[in-house]
Amino acid sequence: MKRGFVKTPRDIARELARRYSTMTHEELDMLEEILVPLKYNKGEMILREGEVCRSIYFIDKGLIRQFYYKNGKEVTEHLGDDHTIFMCIESLFREEPTHLQVESLEQTFVYAMPKDKLEVVALHSVNIQMMYRKILEESLIISQKHADLMRFETAQDRYMKMCKLYPQVILRAPLVYIANYLQMTPETLSRVRSAAYHSETT
Repeated sequence: MKRGFVKTPRDIARELARRYSTMTHEELDMLEEILVPLKYNKGEMILREGEVCRSIYFIDKGLIRQFYYKNGKEVTEHLGDDHTIFMCIESLFREEPTHLQVESLEQTFVYAMPKDKLEVVALHSVNIQMMYRKILEESLIISQKHADLMRFETAQDRYMKMCKLYPQVILRAPLVYIANYLQMTPETLSRVRSAAYHSETT
């Protein structure tokens, strides 16, 4: 096992099977075979604008943010922590350069599932196909939840829902990125956090 990794590729294969689809020993072997362990230091770029995303990534341990530039400013689209999946879905399927960037906010250990290899093993396994489909469904649902949060919720409700959905992200991510993800200024987030704290203590 590579130094610093919490789990082996076999452990990750089992975890993916538990979360998304039951698998036989042979199917676990197939999935384990394609997993690529990658380590990133804090502040290191996992994917840059203009690169093609070729893998689905599972975070073993760490914290990442996906962002893009709009009118010269960074917009945080996603924050991911331990045991979650991330990808640049449009780039992955169109095989075109991405506008998104992915940065490691902590020392981060990920396992990449290269799309070309995943699709080959999925041809031979209904359960791996099921896992693949459920991962994509989960990714789309996460995007939809974020969009709905921005469209329909007040600043306070956005923050409270994020606390409920992503408690570790709230604890570990820099506040500037949390504010950016919630589409509010750091000052607004500070007021919202203060109001939420006072409502909990009264």
